[in-house]
Amino acid sequence: MSTELLPPVAPDVLADAVEQLSARLRKKLDAAIAACAGLAATAADGSVEVRLGEDATVTLRPGPSGAVTSVEQAVCSCLLAPRCLHRAAVLGAAPLADGEDEGGEEGESEAPDTDGAPDTDGAAASRAPSGTDSGTATGAPTASGPGELEASPPGGGGAASTGPGTPAEAARSGRRRPADAAPSRGDAGAAASVALTAAQVGAAGALWDAAAEALSAGVGAGGAVMQAELLRAAHTARLAGLPRAEAAALRVVRGLRAARERSQGQRLGDLAEAFRELLAGAALLASGSADTGAAGSTRRVYEQGGSLRVYGLCREPVLSATGYGGVTTHLIGTDGAGYTVSDVRPGGLARVKGAGSASVALGGAVLDHAGLARGGLRIVGATVSEDGRLGAGRGVGATPLRGVDWSEEPAAALFARPVREAMATVLAHAGDGVGGPGTTAAPGLLGCDVEVIGAAGDCVVVRVAGEGPLLRLRAAHPHPELPHAANLRRVAEHPGLALRVLGRPDLDRAATLRPLAVGPVPGAAATLRLPDEWKGRADLGYDRLQGEHFPRATTEAPAIGPVPTGPDPLADAPLWRVRRLLETGVAGGRRAVAESGRGTDAASLVARLTRAGLGGAAHLAQALTAEAGRRPRDAFGRLTDASADAYARAWLASAVHLAAAERALVAASWS
Repeated sequence: MSTELLPPVAPDVLADAVEQLSARLRKKLDAAIAACAGLAATAADGSVEVRLGEDATVTLRPGPSGAVTSVEQAVCSCLLAPRCLHRAAVLGAAPLADGEDEGGEEGESEAPDTDGAPDTDGAAASRAPSGTDSGTATGAPTASGPGELEASPPGGGGAASTGPGTPAEAARSGRRRPADAAPSRGDAGAAASVALTAAQVGAAGALWDAAAEALSAGVGAGGAVMQAELLRAAHTARLAGLPRAEAAALRVVRGLRAARERSQGQRLGDLAEAFRELLAGAALLASGSADTGAAGSTRRVYEQGGSLRVYGLCREPVLSATGYGGVTTHLIGTDGAGYTVSDVRPGGLARVKGAGSASVALGGAVLDHAGLARGGLRIVGATVSEDGRLGAGRGVGATPLRGVDWSEEPAAALFARPVREAMATVLAHAGDGVGGPGTTAAPGLLGCDVEVIGAAGDCVVVRVAGEGPLLRLRAAHPHPELPHAANLRRVAEHPGLALRVLGRPDLDRAATLRPLAVGPVPGAAATLRLPDEWKGRADLGYDRLQGEHFPRATTEAPAIGPVPTGPDPLADAPLWRVRRLLETGVAGGRRAVAESGRGTDAASLVARLTRAGLGGAAHLAQALTAEAGRRPRDAFGRLTDASADAYARAWLASAVHLAAAERALVAASWS
């Protein structure tokens, strides 16, 4: 369904319009939304009109933000307005607006959460720093940085006072997170956390109920009315001060929309992950045992970081599923701490390409992002967020420094660390996510020296130097207009090539690295020969490798025969059957899970899991199918327990267990 001309609509405006409909009109809402496709037209005054009949024209007048944020901005000319089907249908056909923008420091841009990582599979985010992502429908403005990114959009917030134990104090004393570690909530947030209020617990409980009903209904029955209930609960959560829960709910609603419309690139697994994050976070908050740290924040807080010396590592393109584009430049401090400078704004792919060489808005520095990625900065009066993002406040001053090669300190330390040890650090921090148990934060950067073996499908198989494990290199972003995939194809044509790789581990695949930049291995004969102006590294998202950059000794055709890919414990384990069961529940709802629990399929699932030593997964899957089919009725055939609470808890338990088991198998693949 084409909605290109319709402006984004605030979730509470859509929820209010659906709530005003009568029960009879609600049954017609989904069909009315589908009928709005292609009917929008732009008026001379900038408003958008949708003509649905002779006497029914819906007019949307977006505000300065470009979104419809109040009920007065959406009017219909029919006699039943504003409680008419026309108005609700047009609002339902429009894309969802992101939550309220967070404040930012002077010179910084804001963008929605990209879930912590780029949209690596080209779908609406899922996860993110992300992000970008990565996703996956994205959520509210970044409180964590899918979806977002250590390639996520920049955050805002003024400089806050510092003290012992704060991220800024840790930065000055060398205790900030290393560049190869994932971002995590800092000591300052923990110290400031207090118990949730009764209103917050109540809002979380309402969000749990709405999410449980949506999960029980599935995609097939998760139409506009069900989505409106989720949006209403999400808006209540925001008003109660639970922005992280609201962001998770918006990701679910966007995922439901994409699944029902069968949008290109939509994956059922992404929606299942979004449901898991929403339910886990809502359950934690509704229990009353969490504190305000689990609620998240609508404003990124920057602490005073004093004077810093940072050196560029690489640039990373950022392209989110909601039309934001830009670049994130990764930096490393003299103490090994990781930092980022981001420039992400609305603009999509065109802006991604231009931002790579745009000026850095940081303390009057004269460098652009291309120069910063291969140079350095001395920053006076630096402001730093918990996850290492550098602020651009009025008191920040920056002076360019000579860059360091990857073979020089502090960058060399990233590649000197054993890959198993570095990956263990990433996995240890990855559980410190933003939605409760089982969620992940954006993984940090990992560097290693490898030898190219060859291409296997859409990935490049390499072996870590020193008889290390086999790894698969996959494009950090699959968009054909970005050179990630083309550069990897070039690399795959040169088996035996020694390569220094800096990238982000893919925590959803066994032994997989998403490379952001590559460089020559010091002392190796068969390695890259890069131009002097590249300063010993190639940013795979911006630079294009050519034949002259490779040694002649490795230009012959690769040997004929299959390329060994190494063991894949994740693919070999029967856990995919549990994943299919959970995704069946997302697609078809409770009834579909109950049907799959009947006959020989259920017995086969339990038997295969048990034989593989996965008794816990077998027990939880069996409990899920049993609960899905439990529909107690009275003597008159009426349901005595129509609540979806127990079913949602059974589904969540199995989903969290599956995520933990898969994470353990991914960890094993790196050893």
